[in-house]
Amino acid sequence: MVSPSLLWLIAGATLCLMEAIFPVAFVAFMMGISAIIVAAIALMIPYFPLQVILWLGISTFFVVGSRRFVPRKKALNPNFGDAEEGETLTEIEPGKTGRVLYEGNSWQAICADDKIGISSHQKVYIVTRKGNTLIVLPEFLPKA
Repeated sequence: MVSPSLLWLIAGATLCLMEAIFPVAFVAFMMGISAIIVAAIALMIPYFPLQVILWLGISTFFVVGSRRFVPRKKALNPNFGDAEEGETLTEIEPGKTGRVLYEGNSWQAICADDKIGISSHQKVYIVTRKGNTLIVLPEFLPKA
């Protein structure tokens, strides 16, 4: 039978490795460090349910404590000059929705001016967001 300390070490190493592969703002890393600490505690406290409670408590403390060191993601600024960029995947017809590639994901999007259409594979500026829909403007506005 495998000792609880070894199981906690394996769990801790796995969680730390998962953070390296799939970054989730240090959550998995903090949980992995907590598991490694519990592995040391498990040598003195053999009661497994108490080990789990300790792991949950230490993990919560570390995750909440690490939030101050993780930079917050900047919210989309409604000012056009500070807008972020994307690229249309499909044509956005006037007043209708289309698809935009933004931060590596496909988003539903609509043009901020419902009289303007935007062709596919065109650079756009994300002005704001309403729910899961991005409000965009084309890189070059058509002349009136």
